[in-house]
Amino acid sequence: MAERSQIASEAGNLGRVDHVSEFEYDLFIRPDTCNPRFRVWFNFTVENVKESQRVIFNIVNFSKTRSLYRDGMTPMVKSASRPRWQRLPPKNVYYYRCPDHRKNYVMSFAFCFDREDDIYQFAYCYPYTYTRFQHYLDSLQKRDMDYFFREQLGLSVQQRQLDLLTITNPGNLHDGAEQKVVFITGRIHPGETPSSFVCQGIIDFLVSHHPIARVLRDHLVFKIAPMLNPDGVYLGNYRCSLMGFDLNRHWLDPSPWAHPTLYGVKQLIIQMHNDPKTSLEFYIDIHAHSTMMNGFMYGNIFEDEERFQRQAIFPKLLCQNAEDFSFSSTSFNRDAVKAGTGRRFLGGLLDHTSYCYTLEVSFFSYIIGGTAATVPYTEEAYMKLGRNVARTFMDYYRLNPIVEKVSFPMPRLRKERSPPFKHSHVRAQTGSRSAFRGDKKSSFNHKDHSQSS
Repeated sequence: MAERSQIASEAGNLGRVDHVSEFEYDLFIRPDTCNPRFRVWFNFTVENVKESQRVIFNIVNFSKTRSLYRDGMTPMVKSASRPRWQRLPPKNVYYYRCPDHRKNYVMSFAFCFDREDDIYQFAYCYPYTYTRFQHYLDSLQKRDMDYFFREQLGLSVQQRQLDLLTITNPGNLHDGAEQKVVFITGRIHPGETPSSFVCQGIIDFLVSHHPIARVLRDHLVFKIAPMLNPDGVYLGNYRCSLMGFDLNRHWLDPSPWAHPTLYGVKQLIIQMHNDPKTSLEFYIDIHAHSTMMNGFMYGNIFEDEERFQRQAIFPKLLCQNAEDFSFSSTSFNRDAVKAGTGRRFLGGLLDHTSYCYTLEVSFFSYIIGGTAATVPYTEEAYMKLGRNVARTFMDYYRLNPIVEKVSFPMPRLRKERSPPFKHSHVRAQTGSRSAFRGDKKSSFNHKDHSQSS
């Protein structure tokens, strides 16, 4: 009996399978819905196999030629009986130009099935589905933390939830209270699954009983929209929404019917920007990168040299806290092609006290400073980067002396649910550079925010 391949039920992607021989199959990635340009993410299962059967799979229609497969990245695999994802051995994976496929780049991998009754799953990177995300948020809500708020900011075209989380001391949400806001978004590009793991790491740390987390909640209001493209995530797209739009090129003028989730988030940010009691201090959009190692950031270029230098402070501090973050790979630009991104649009909208970044993390690995050792990312390593991002706000606002005075708090039960933010719900209408480390001994001259509330 021949093995059978099919897409995974959610966030799956496999367009076509061609039988080459008993031991070889050509696999075609399904393009993003309504957009044939993007073919990168794959996620499929194989069943009905024979024990000890050896097979070569060729993925033949990648839309990108540059790839971390050149640097040792390999596909992920797990099975029903062994549910922990692991990477295939590099010796079994090949990335090359293939004359049989119009000289396109092909990624071939050899695999030996070892159990007839098992179901095997292969993926480009660790999947993080919409359903998993909803279960995660449900579990947080059940903990009944008085500093965690979840609301539905809007709906996608296919009527999936756009969740907005608010994490802060409830006293910061009282009428008339001044707020210092950190706004974080993720998964605007649905195939960039590491974004969700980093975002979960940030959330897990901020809701924890760690003394740093408690002090951060006392001083800041964290607004997090972890999944801006829920339809694309569910459908198994790599870059686009259901209707084929790259949402991160539509911040200038999002449509309430074609880009409803982006429209809802933008309206909220503008509303906060116009509130004299609210200071939107940071905007960080989390992505994954398909050709570079490490975590790093993109920032904006400003004519004001002092503002430009101040913008470099946060990534320099993050480099001190996270061994996988590279400040030397961090860059600041105003490329015309990036004009419609969240970082560029909000960098032009917000005033000189606000800082907007794209946080990128490699799909594959990081290089430890001072060595050539390549360390593949795991789900836990991505989440650790998220925790380190959260901790870096303590250093930026110079809250260390306050943290030292804080003991671990007792869990508090919610007595009365405060409104998550002083705004009405925004419900859009829907229709059918190198990897070397920065100097960790540098000192930074920046504004002392230790008295912020």
